[in-house]
Amino acid sequence: MVTIEAALLIIIGILLFELIIFLHELGHFITAKLSGVKVNEFALGMGPKIIKFQKGETLYSLRLFPIGGFCAMEGEDEDSSDSRAFGNKPVWKRMIIVVAGATMNIILGIVLMFIILIPNKNFASTTVAEFTEDAKSSESLQIGDEIKRVNGYGIVTSTDLSYSFATAKSNKMTMTVIRDGKWVDLDKVEFATVKKDDNEIIQIDFRVEPIENNFGNLLAQTFKSTWSTVKMVWASLFGLITGQFGLNDVAGPIGMTSAISEAAATGLQRSFLDGLENLVYVMMIITVNLGVVNLLPLPALDGGRFVFLVIEAIRRKKIKPETEGKIHAIGLVLLFAFMIVISINDVIRLFIK
Repeated sequence: MVTIEAALLIIIGILLFELIIFLHELGHFITAKLSGVKVNEFALGMGPKIIKFQKGETLYSLRLFPIGGFCAMEGEDEDSSDSRAFGNKPVWKRMIIVVAGATMNIILGIVLMFIILIPNKNFASTTVAEFTEDAKSSESLQIGDEIKRVNGYGIVTSTDLSYSFATAKSNKMTMTVIRDGKWVDLDKVEFATVKKDDNEIIQIDFRVEPIENNFGNLLAQTFKSTWSTVKMVWASLFGLITGQFGLNDVAGPIGMTSAISEAAATGLQRSFLDGLENLVYVMMIITVNLGVVNLLPLPALDGGRFVFLVIEAIRRKKIKPETEGKIHAIGLVLLFAFMIVISINDVIRLFIK
């Protein structure tokens, strides 16, 4: 039975998801307007229009399906004689417009991370404070060691530490620490493992020193933790390409919805505020993901459009809009095909849990 609290969290989740999309398109919209580009339509959602109104030269619309949005600029994918067309503006202005959406998503991620960290009494550092009983790593690590790298993965926050352990292939790790002011490389640092759901989980057998939550540390941890999230996204994408992660490690819209629901439900078992905190955390990860993935140099994505602009800046000659449009169209088809495969996989996972 769906409780009032659960229903409220679902509504908040939908609104937050729409906020992520809205701010992305708003980034394009604001920079386009400031650059003197004519915006024909600003839409939130996809499919048939539910609400629409015209203000000046721009049509504003709310569409039926809350799965995307767009900022349709004059001359974006075709030639236009209008002096205010996107394609007729200087290349540096078009670069700013293209990356503005992803930038807004990352800024939202920073704001959400700040909100998440506010209630914490202390933050977790990456400096070893004490070892658990029978800790194997104590043979190599020492109290006071500040961990900087694990298996080549840079460690800035405790989140990096957790991620590096979760993705490690062996319980014997290469680590780099700062010890007595010097960088020290440690080889084959051993940790115990436990079996869970047919998987070997590596246990972190030490505790780290706390960092006091004051305003200065809060700001520092906000940016560090957001950066850690960005790094995890890139590392996960690289792992997917290199085969370190499989299709089951990737989630589409259905999988994200399931993750949001699970996070909210888990938090609700404790309190509404815990459920809300979990929900905001998942949304923070989604908006940073959206920002980072959109910057990938792939056709149909903002990063792909940025690459074409870089080529134009180097050649000092425009690429034909029709040619670029065809390449982005092919990329869009492939992207949709990939999303369909991911969504089917999401549905299968829902039924075999």
